[in-house]
Amino acid sequence: MVDGFGLMSVMAAPEERFPYINEVDIGGKKLLIRADLNVPYDENQNITDDTRIRGILPTVNYALDEGASVILCSHMGRPKGEIVPRLSLEPVARRMSRLLKKDVLMAPDCIGPEVKKMVDQMKPGDILLLENLRFHPGEEMNDDDFAKELAELADIYVNDAFAVAHRVHASVVGITKFAPVCVAGFLMKNELMYFHRAMENPSRPVVAIIGGAKISSKISAIENLLGIADKIIIGGAMANTFLKAIYYDIGSKSLVEDELVERARSIMRKARRNGVKFYIPVDCVVADRFDPKAETKITTVQEVPEDWMIADIGPATSALYAEALANAKTIIWNGPMGAFEIDAFSRGTFQMVHTVANTYSLTIVGGGDTDVAIHRAGESSRFTYISTGGGAFLKLLEGGTLPAIAALEEHARRKREEQESAA
Repeated sequence: MVDGFGLMSVMAAPEERFPYINEVDIGGKKLLIRADLNVPYDENQNITDDTRIRGILPTVNYALDEGASVILCSHMGRPKGEIVPRLSLEPVARRMSRLLKKDVLMAPDCIGPEVKKMVDQMKPGDILLLENLRFHPGEEMNDDDFAKELAELADIYVNDAFAVAHRVHASVVGITKFAPVCVAGFLMKNELMYFHRAMENPSRPVVAIIGGAKISSKISAIENLLGIADKIIIGGAMANTFLKAIYYDIGSKSLVEDELVERARSIMRKARRNGVKFYIPVDCVVADRFDPKAETKITTVQEVPEDWMIADIGPATSALYAEALANAKTIIWNGPMGAFEIDAFSRGTFQMVHTVANTYSLTIVGGGDTDVAIHRAGESSRFTYISTGGGAFLKLLEGGTLPAIAALEEHARRKREEQESAA
């Protein structure tokens, strides 16, 4: 049973979907868990944010409690098929050891005889972290030989990496053709469950907040949300394209995608036809240049100086958006309201964080920048769910199918057919 936004509902009957880790016998088995441990490092390879590592712990702890051996695999950065020492996962192994209060062994590679020997020596309760998958070109090429060699390390494959679920990579898609048993982990289950709640049968009104730099990366999501949301709020530099679509002069230095102005105009017309309230900024923070030392001021969107740029939403817009969110029952948020990495342009985003945190809504947030802003504002505990995926989150907002989910569904379908044939 596939729902309206391109993935199998976690609410479906067990015989209609792929299984989760708690629905198969894992005792005494070797589990290959695909996680997203692509955490940020500083220049000395110190981890600066371990949120993604902590996100995988419920699945790992469950596997250990059930007497399984855990083999973790992940990518780190973009080494493009080459061995790049600064992108080693060794710091992740050390951090996981501290968090789990248990030794996490580090493999010298992710495939090969030395890795196979280490896996063969594992006992129930042992944890082994494989080296960066992307040190091999076969990972991003979705190469069958590479996928098969990974699959042969374990009895059961567990996909708990929602953040790369939109990638057609060997450890995400190809491996499901060779692993004897394929399941999803608890992090993946939570991601899909909250999306189901927000997109399939949400409590209304539904308000979608879409921000960020470029409308081109979000326009398909906005078009899809016209059939789901009751209100859509636009922020970030992408709002400039909508402002230009209604013939405002946004300043010569403002980021705008001229080729999408007509499409933005079409979206606003469709919103009116669908009865969707569509909000764009009424005032803004403008600067003479994109620089922490720039001269700034607040103007209405009709009064942006010719040789200046829009860098954030203004206080009147923040108040307008707070009013629009006051009666929301479901809020979906992707993308900041301005260039919040610079203090002078951060007020709109942080005000939005506090506004959403103070609502009595189901609040689901995705996108790395939005996640960072929420944590910086100290409000993460007041959001219902903060997704670990940026690209995957956006893919679902567009109504698309995640290749990782399609691969798990296909594996489950093949297994059902084999069982039916055997019967």
